[in-house]
This record gives sequence, C-alpha cells and structure tokens, in this order.
Amino acid sequence: MIVKDILNSLEAKHPGEQEYLQAVQEVLESIETMYNENPQYEAAKIVERIVEPDRILTFRISWVDDSGNVQTNLAYRVQFNNAIGPYKGGIRLHPSVNLSILKFLGFEQIFKNALTTLPMGGAKGGSDFNPKGKSDNEIMRFCQAYMLELWRFIGPSTDVPAGDIGTGGREIGFMYGMYKKLQSENSGVFTGKGLNWGGSLIRPEATGFGGVYFTKEMLDTKNDTFKGKIATLSGFGNVTWGAALKLTEFGVKVVTISGPDGYIYDEKGLDAEKIDYLLMLRASNNDIVSPYAEEFPEAKFYPGEKPWGVKCDIAMPCATQNELNGDDAVKLIANGVKYVAELSNMGCTPEAIHALQKAKVMYAPGKAVNAGGVAVSGLEMSQNAMKLNWTKDEVDAKLVQIMTSIHTACIKYGTENDGYINYVKGANIAGFIKVADAMLDQGVI
Repeated sequence: MIVKDILNSLEAKHPGEQEYLQAVQEVLESIETMYNENPQYEAAKIVERIVEPDRILTFRISWVDDSGNVQTNLAYRVQFNNAIGPYKGGIRLHPSVNLSILKFLGFEQIFKNALTTLPMGGAKGGSDFNPKGKSDNEIMRFCQAYMLELWRFIGPSTDVPAGDIGTGGREIGFMYGMYKKLQSENSGVFTGKGLNWGGSLIRPEATGFGGVYFTKEMLDTKNDTFKGKIATLSGFGNVTWGAALKLTEFGVKVVTISGPDGYIYDEKGLDAEKIDYLLMLRASNNDIVSPYAEEFPEAKFYPGEKPWGVKCDIAMPCATQNELNGDDAVKLIANGVKYVAELSNMGCTPEAIHALQKAKVMYAPGKAVNAGGVAVSGLEMSQNAMKLNWTKDEVDAKLVQIMTSIHTACIKYGTENDGYINYVKGANIAGFIKVADAMLDQGVI
C-alpha cells in the first residue's frame, strides 16, 4: 500500500470532502507499516474496499411547519461496513451536515465499534434539519417524515441508528414510533431509547463516563492519579455533562465549558449544582453558553474564544470535529498540559496531533476515548435482544471493562521504542485488524 496513491485516487473521486479525506489519511498513515507486513491484506485489497462505504442513501424530507408551510431538507444514511455486525451509528441533525462529515463519521465508526469488541459495523446518518427553535410538533413531523424514507433500510440485525448532535431521546422516540408503526414490530432497532421502552441506564452519560475511564487508564500508565488535577472541557451538552460529572467524582476540578458563542472559565470548578445546570442550559434550545456566567457570577465568559489557553493538566475536546488546532495545541503545551483526550470525533486537527505527539504529551483520539457511548448502545442492543434490563451498576461495570480493554489494545499496538504510547496508531491498528480479518474470512463481497 502506498498511502499517497490511495489518497490521490480518493480525492479525485470525492473532491472537496475534506473531513472524510482527513479521517482516511489518519488511519492509513498509522497502519501503513503493519499493512505492508501482511500481504494477505494487500492481496484482498482490504484498504481499497474499506475506505469506500457499502452504500450511501440520499433522500429528500418534506414536512409541514406550525405555520402550514412546507419545508424541505436533505438527508443521508451512510452504511460503511458490516463485516463484524449490523451497521451501527448515530443520526446527526444540524445545519452543517453534509456528505463529507457523515462519511468521516461513518468511517471512524467502523474502527470505534470494532474497538469495543461488540458485534457492530460502522454507519452514520443525518440531515441539515436544525431542531433549534422548532416546536415539539415540528420536530415530530420531521422525524416521522425522516423515518418514512429510512425504515426499509434499517432493522435490529441490519442497521441500528442512534442519537448524535441534535438527536436526543425526544427525536429517537418520534423516529422509533413511526418505525414501529410502519414495520409492525417492536424491536431494538434504535439505541438511546427511553428507559421505559427499551433504553439502557447510563446511556446519556456513557460517552463522558467512558472517556473519563479511558483517561484514568492513561494516567495509570504514568503512575499518576486524578486527585488535584485541573481539566478544561469544551462543549456543554451530554458529553461534557457526563465527563464533568465523573471527573468531579474522581476529584478533578473542571474549570471550563464552551459553546458557539465562547467559553466559560470557572476558577472554583464545576460542582453538582453547576453540572445539573448544564442540563437546563442545553434544554433551553439557545445553543449558547453565556447564561452560565449570569447564573454563577463568579464565573467569567470569554466571547468568541476557545478554552485551550487556560492552564490545565487534562484537556478534553467534547464538542465537534477539528475544534482544537495547531495553535491551540501550542498554547496547551506551553501551559503544561499532560493529557489530551478527545471526546469529540476527530476533535484535533492533524497539526494539533503532530504538535502534541512531538512534545510527548499523552494524546488519545476520539475513536478510542469516546467509544463509551456506542459501547453502551451495544449493551442496549443486547438487553433488547434478551428482553431484560441491567442495573446501573451492571452497565457501568461493563463500560469500565470495555474502556479498559480498548486502552489495553492501544498499548499493545501503539507503544513505541522509547516507551511513548502512540494512541492514534494503537487504536487504528487494533480496530483495523479486527475488521480486516473479518473481511478476509467472508471473501470478496
């Protein structure tokens, strides 16, 4: 495999899809040596097959708003790879949604799901519909129209969607209700369902909790602990909330959150009351974080800025792709950051990753760190299939075990000669081998 040739070919076929091409480049560069040492992969053209989705569904969604006006949105479902299980990945509802973003997310999902060791393939979907400012009835009508187009292509053993940005329990409920009516069955085709109709305990917290459990393993490799550490987080949604909740439980002081309008610096750190307030802030539908400083006057709001200039031991991007760039990484390094753990998907730019690794900062990518969300989704699928519910402690214990095993896999494949753990390399190789070997076993299909 010559990475440059494959990337040039992809760019020619998919011009302008920068997020997707970035995700592919990161994986291919980190697996190149291993891949070329295993000629069976090259003989079966595994890379050429795995970088292209199995199929892409593109469809129009028309719905009627509360004023009686017809609205139209574009939607997609990218079913990327099902070598190890049914397609699995969230539905993103946000104006920024386009095919490049969904292909990058679906490609990342292949390896993230493989790392959990649960039988789930990779997929992603979404629409440029913006739920912000919409009434419950408008969101219901959109979700029902969305499902009218998608229901034939999903199922508990085919493709299992979930939530993502803009898609929470309300949206999942509306989609599942329409799916159930159309399909005339009550099955575990969605995850992130309500607790009273098939959902799993700690699913809303799972991505944040899992990321903290993974980060704890990173600290353990340095014989370090969370006690007394300062952490900076971006975002203020479920991921940030879950991470803040678990970090403070472990004795870490969380001093920042952020939104599209800027970031909050709270020198005293987030406590239980402030973490609970994040839920109310998110539910406000304003998509801004500045009201936090009004609710808690000791905090300071920095409009239009990111939190990466604040001195910290641990930095956790929790919002969206490429939110931490090379300049941000330089600031973090200058301020003595020791650990950077991505809770957003591809949260760091290539320049940021290079700077962090060059400085020997412990850095781990989203496909490993944020796998807790899809891990608990997989556990929800298992509970649905067995028609039972596990307790919170049972689910949490399984999540800890999964995140610990992911970290172990990263160490196995990512430890370099000088002892530095290249988590990007480790996660990509571990995930790739599992999927590639399954593809070999199943022949050319």
